[in-house]
Formats: sequence, structure tokens, C-alpha cells
Amino acid sequence: MALDGILLNKITENMQAVLPARIQKIYEISNTEVLLQVHCASGKKQILISAHSVYNRMLITERSYPTPDTPDNFTMVLRKYLEGGTIQSIEQAGLDRWCTFTIRRRNNIGDPETIYLVVELMGKYANVILVSKEHKIIDAMKRIPPFENSTRMILPQADFIPMPPQDKKDPFAPDAAVDPDQPLVRQFAGFSPLLAREAQYRLSHGESFHTFMQEIKASTLLYIHEEENQEPVFHCVPLKHAGRCRSYPLFEGFDLLYYHREEKDRIRQITGDLYHFVNRELKHQKTKLPRLLKEYDNALDCEKWKKYGDLLFTWSVKETKGRKEIELEDYETGRMITVPLDEKLDGPGNARKCYSRYNKLKKGQVYLQEQIAISKNEISYFEGLLEQLDQADFETAGEIQQELIRLGYLKNKQKGGRKKKKKEEKPHVTTVISPAGTEISYGRNNLQNDMLTWHIARKNEVWMHAKDYHGAHVVIHAEHPDEATMRFAANLAAWFSQGRHSSSVPVVYCHVKTLKKIPGAKPGMVQLGPYKMIYIDPDQDELLKQGVQI
Repeated sequence: MALDGILLNKITENMQAVLPARIQKIYEISNTEVLLQVHCASGKKQILISAHSVYNRMLITERSYPTPDTPDNFTMVLRKYLEGGTIQSIEQAGLDRWCTFTIRRRNNIGDPETIYLVVELMGKYANVILVSKEHKIIDAMKRIPPFENSTRMILPQADFIPMPPQDKKDPFAPDAAVDPDQPLVRQFAGFSPLLAREAQYRLSHGESFHTFMQEIKASTLLYIHEEENQEPVFHCVPLKHAGRCRSYPLFEGFDLLYYHREEKDRIRQITGDLYHFVNRELKHQKTKLPRLLKEYDNALDCEKWKKYGDLLFTWSVKETKGRKEIELEDYETGRMITVPLDEKLDGPGNARKCYSRYNKLKKGQVYLQEQIAISKNEISYFEGLLEQLDQADFETAGEIQQELIRLGYLKNKQKGGRKKKKKEEKPHVTTVISPAGTEISYGRNNLQNDMLTWHIARKNEVWMHAKDYHGAHVVIHAEHPDEATMRFAANLAAWFSQGRHSSSVPVVYCHVKTLKKIPGAKPGMVQLGPYKMIYIDPDQDELLKQGVQI
């Protein structure tokens, strides 16, 4: 769901409260996101602006974001014109989905001047445009040439043409009245279909339109309604027509909604398309395995070729050239057997060919068994990587990329061969505190799992993993943890696994000393000794309460 004008109005109100703010640094997060690090009266803040076609938004965020080594041209232009400048104000165009940052800066000769950063948050037409005091476009995140839009060209040095205003009523006006014969989205500015449905629901249950708008005006929260396998819906008032909603502070709610959704795009852009590579390898192995199984079935039927050779020699067949098959009596059963022939060979030649094929298929059984086992392991491995990427942050995805490089699946594209190699960083393992105060660590990829299980965990500590699922290794840093800690750790193991959306997920646990490494196995694989089992329903809310990053 995209932002509507009323929600953008709440965002601009909250942003205006921290202005003026001096722009210190500007970073590119992805090809549709920029991050402004600013300093204001209340300290340092980060303003995130996204022109993503689906996740376009604007907010003040406290999260850390990865940045590319080399920023794009638009980011360089923003740095040239905006760094060191002061954001004086932010003004929304009525209740439309675009707003303007007014920024004071000093030009090259030190004279003060005003410059504008226009943020348009209109779905696939979302854009960020830098405009001079003469209302000329300096540059834009998304350039639009004349052949794409002849009425509103977005190119450097073109005149900036604001979006035309909508001829609609102000829903916040004291005298705003609802026309029952027209949809609310056509009557009032800033209304999205979602908000219109909520308003209609409230009106049908006896609430007045004025009361509804006053609730919107007073709101400081974001209400999110989520259902499994459906996109979440959200607004600044409880969505009673949708059902139960969770409430969050406005900007925190946006971070929770979008951070991980857009993170996948960010990972693709910054670390290379790991998803594409892993999916391609997985598809290759899943295509290869049925062929290997079919060849293995054929190889198991190798005895018939030995039989054909024996029959050709037993009956002293000589002349077979030009014939495709011959019928011979089975000396054991007395039945007639059709023996396939090579038209170019005589009897002894065909017999030798039958024996040769028998020997080849017999030896091939061992080779095919090995290849089938390898293919199954590869499928399991890449399915695990895909699950890890689905839950990965940027750092975790980078470690997965390094793992693939180490194992020879990817080439190391690092430039500057003469530069001194940096000391290899150890995989990052996450540690949280359980409600009972016990430290619990978990890994989110194979390298982290290996580091935790074999290098960080002590032998007498408790190890956990979701049974029959790819997922995180979890270690409770205690020998005899209480039940509440065990259940919390089991919740971690279940959530950070393929079973996160299942119920009653089985989680195995044992002491670290009972685990064994599997020779030649991929990272993250262990051999279990004696273990016990606990069943858990994955609970996201419980993890969030303890500060776990979901």
C-alpha cells in the first residue's frame, strides 16, 4: 500500500518539528533511496527519502543502512549542492503526495542562496528532484525525457513544473460535509481508498466525519494490520474495518514495515544478485537430479546386457550385420528373448558390445550414487542459502557472498590486486538477553553458525536447532537454563528457520560437546549425538519485546 496525502501530512508535521537542521552528510542507500544525516537542536538525525515504486516514503530513522562504495551521479550532485546547507522548512502541497524542502546554502563565492528539494511520493511516479532558486531542475533521481512525458519533462536545466493541484475539498475544514452520492476519494483531498473504506465503516457505525478527522489530526501513531500471505495495510488511525491492528510510533512503524522489505532490493544492488545466482544453481540441481535418478534406474537393469552377450556366445551367432535384433532361446528358462543388435557388427562384435555396456553400467552405478548424493546435498545447501537470504540483513548477505567465494561458486571480483589484504573479519554472531537474564547467541548464515558452534560456544552450553528445517544455530550460554530461557531460545531457533510460519515447530537441543563435525560437509552442517526435543509456536511479538531484530 502506498502513502496517501493525509499520511504524508502527518510525516511532514513530525519532520517540521525538528527543523531547522544542518545537512552534514548525504549517502546513497540504493538507486532509489538517499539518506540525509542532519544536525538539529535535538541532536543528530537521519532523514530517509525513498522513491521506490512500491515502498516510496519519507521518515526520520534511527536504523543503520549500508552504502555502496561508489555513489551514483545524483548523490554526488546532492552532496555538491546540499551538504553544509540548512533545511529551513518542509511544506506539503495541500494534501497532495508531494512536498518541498527549502534549504539555505552558500554558493561557490560564499553568497547565501535558497535551493529546493522536491519529494514526490506517487507510487511508480515517485521521484526526488533538486530545483534551483530560478525553478530550474538541477538534477533528478529519475530523469523523464520528452518522449516519455511531453507535458512534464524532468531533465537538468528544464523548467520545474509542479504537479497540478487536485480540485477537492479539505477534509480538515470545520464545515467539511460528506456527499453520500460520491466516493470519499473524489470528494476530499488526501484520501486513499483504504482511508475511505475506514471512514465509511466509521460513518456506518454512528461516528461523525468531523470526529474521525479530529482523531486523524491528533494521532501520533502508525497502526498496522497484517494477515498471513497478504500485504499489510496501515494508517495513522486504527483500521477498525480491517481488524486488529498493532500501533507504533509513526516513524518506527514505517521502519518496521519497510526496512526488511526493501532490504532485499538493497542486497541485490550492493552485494550483487545473490538471489539470482542461488536460484539458478538450485534450479540446475533440481533439473539434474531426476536425470541422474533415471540413469541410475537404467544402470540397475545392467544384468540384461550380460545375458544378451552370453546368449550370443552360447548360440555361436556369427552373421548379424544388417540386422537390428535377433530372437534367441534362453538356455535357463527356455523362453525366447529379443536381443538388440548393432547393424554394423557381426555376432562376436555385438556380444563384446553387450559385455562392454554391462561393465559400463555396473561401474556407473557407483558413480551415479555419488552424483545423486552430491546433487541432493547441493539442493539442500542452496535451499538453506535461499532461506537465509530471505531473512538476511546486508551484513549477513555479505557473509553469504564470501562463503560462496570460498567454496568456489563465485569469483572474487575485488579490485586492486597490489593492495594489502585487509585482515579477514570474523562472522558476526548476534547475542540477546532472555527474559530471565541469560545470554543467548544465534547465527543467521552458515559462517555465523560455524563460528558460534565450533569457536564461541563452550562444551557444557546448550545448543538448539529447528529439526528438519534449514535455520539458525542457537546457543544458550548456560549449562542448566530454566524453562523460560529454553522456550525463548527455542522460539529464536524456530523463528530464524524455514518453519517460522508453522505451528508446533520441533526444536532439538543438546550440549555442545555431543556435536560432531561432518568431514567434507558444507559450513553449518553438524552431526547430532543424543538430543531431546521441544515443540514451540514461533512468536514474533515475544522476540521483539527482547529487542531481537526481526
